[in-house]
Amino acid sequence: MILLTELDFSLPLKNPVVIFSLVLFIILFSPILFNKIKVPHIIGLILAGVIIGPYGFNLLLRDSSIVLFGTVGLIYIMFTAGLEIDMEEFRKTRVKSLVFGLFTFLVPIILGTAAAYYILKFSIPSAVLLASMLSAHTLLAYPIVSKYGITRMKAVTLTIGGTIITDILSLLVLAVVTGMTQGEIGAAFWLRLVVSCAIFGVIIFLGFPLIARWFFKQFDDNISQYIFVLAMVFLGSFLAEVAGLEAIVGAFLSGLALNRFIPHVSPLMNRIDFVGNAFFIPFFLIGVGMLVDISVLFKGLGAIKVAAVMITVAVLSKYIAAWLTQKSFKLSSSDRQLIFGLSTARVGASLAVVLVGYNTILAETATGEPIRLLSEDVLNGTILMILITCTISSFTVEKASQKIALKEEDAVVEDGKSNQKILISLAYPDTVAELVDFGLLLKPKKSDIPVYALHVISDETDSDKSLAVGKKMIDRALKHASATENTLIPLTRFDMNISNGITYTIKEQNISDVLIGLHQNSNQEDFLGPVAERILERTSETIFIYKSIQPFNTLKRMVVAVPPHAESEPGFVHWLNKLGTIAKEAGLPIVFYAANEALEHLKNHFSSSSVKVDCKPFHNWDDFLIFSRELKQNDLFWIISSRKGHISYVEQLEKLPYYLSNYLTNNSFIILYPKQMETDMLGGETFIETISDKINVVNKAGSFLKRLFRRI
Repeated sequence: MILLTELDFSLPLKNPVVIFSLVLFIILFSPILFNKIKVPHIIGLILAGVIIGPYGFNLLLRDSSIVLFGTVGLIYIMFTAGLEIDMEEFRKTRVKSLVFGLFTFLVPIILGTAAAYYILKFSIPSAVLLASMLSAHTLLAYPIVSKYGITRMKAVTLTIGGTIITDILSLLVLAVVTGMTQGEIGAAFWLRLVVSCAIFGVIIFLGFPLIARWFFKQFDDNISQYIFVLAMVFLGSFLAEVAGLEAIVGAFLSGLALNRFIPHVSPLMNRIDFVGNAFFIPFFLIGVGMLVDISVLFKGLGAIKVAAVMITVAVLSKYIAAWLTQKSFKLSSSDRQLIFGLSTARVGASLAVVLVGYNTILAETATGEPIRLLSEDVLNGTILMILITCTISSFTVEKASQKIALKEEDAVVEDGKSNQKILISLAYPDTVAELVDFGLLLKPKKSDIPVYALHVISDETDSDKSLAVGKKMIDRALKHASATENTLIPLTRFDMNISNGITYTIKEQNISDVLIGLHQNSNQEDFLGPVAERILERTSETIFIYKSIQPFNTLKRMVVAVPPHAESEPGFVHWLNKLGTIAKEAGLPIVFYAANEALEHLKNHFSSSSVKVDCKPFHNWDDFLIFSRELKQNDLFWIISSRKGHISYVEQLEKLPYYLSNYLTNNSFIILYPKQMETDMLGGETFIETISDKINVVNKAGSFLKRLFRRI
């Protein structure tokens, strides 16, 4: 037993249990305390690091463990930035990202070099190196953007792309300047850099997706998937360092490569966010605070002068770059504020540049004092610049994010006036997860559209056994949804048969979209099954019938076959919106095959969307087998069908069971039946069946009354 007197409480603390406990309490209480005085939680964690660090109360040393977790936190920030980015929006804004990257690199380089040379009297190499440090920035405030759910905004996307560009250019300047001072720059240097970067790019963008798709198809264990993602991220960071780049570049590019495999509404994404925000990123912020030495303000005017020039140029140059970007692309003032805030903080790359410059010794004085490429005043000035720019960045991004999020929330409320409701029908335990994942993709991420999970217990089955199985399925669905921070409304219903239970639930709950899994005994003769057939006959809402062959996150694109005159159906715009929502959330492009008239409507609908759409003419539904050649292994096939007797119904749809059962067995598919008007449902065969049902009910009631009166 260890006595209290034997414990070492001398400062700095050395007991690992006490150290870890202290850090966890700081992570827990700092945001709470600083939020009460309207200070962003990021600044709270940095200030906590200042207080407990070696330049504060010296409670903790910035030892190897703090550096390790801090490095992981910085890599985590860059990885999540690449992971949460809207890939199609990123492709569309790549030119804007390049322009902003050049603005945010060149403006600080020009102003910084001039200020260092003319005001601080630095040499040309030292002035250029100092300016390159001012060009680099860190997405320190990105967790604030993520908290407000606006990571897919155009301003955020182009800022992230510009960050990578300016950081790469800044670190390239560092390599060139230090190489020149040491006489290492030559043809071999440039050849080695180009070749290594090319190999690195091939591995990341070709090798990583192949490995990820194979892994996610083979393993569905949540823990294994998370560990796999972390392993790939740090492998990418290591490969970047091997190629002569910074680890943060590898982390960001790894996030881009894995982007499509980790849907934003998925348990895996929730785990990634949770671990990063709860542990790694706070460690990084506390580590940044531990670097800050306030005492440099009292060590002479040299450090204060250098710090004042650096901070002024750092803030002014980034504001000019954001203003130029806003004017170039006609962005809003809130976008400019967000770009400026995200690109103002200096931590990772800036610190790397100044440390390399400080440790590069050019010569020695007569007294043996080293002449460094960047002096101690620059090092101290950098520490103060980190604190000031991080503070400005956090406050600016917090304010801009609140404005933008409020506007988006109003837009979502406006769009949500259609009273949409989604129903997921659960029938088989082994399809629960895939149906829940798809059902949650049917609603926009920030919308409050309710999603119901239904299990019907039929009078035709063993009710006790069915009730037990249904309870397990509902519990699993609720657990799976909660892992994505979504809520399902559970429904268990007893009815004479399953189709009745689903049909009456649709009517009672005013459901707009129904998701049904294809029944497991499906074959050519009995493809949809009696339950789905009866639901289609008796309801007018949008019905999705889903057959999954592979995990949704391993798909590459969606191929959609649209029948003629589909644009004239009442539910046309509704299912297009749902398709666009899925494509945006899953990051999948859409290829439409439709008649020319429908293609025009499709192009117009997606003209202002970030979804990548390709439209191909398709007229002859007798040649439906063309899709057996067009579809690739990782495609999701959508067939927009129609109920009999409606305007977009074609006789060739009767052959769907034959085609899907014999020629398209290797692809996941969805058969979608668009919404019909209630009056339309009383036409043709459906009308006859409805009247027939009512006549049977009346006849039975009449017979019952006759028998009753006879007895009386």
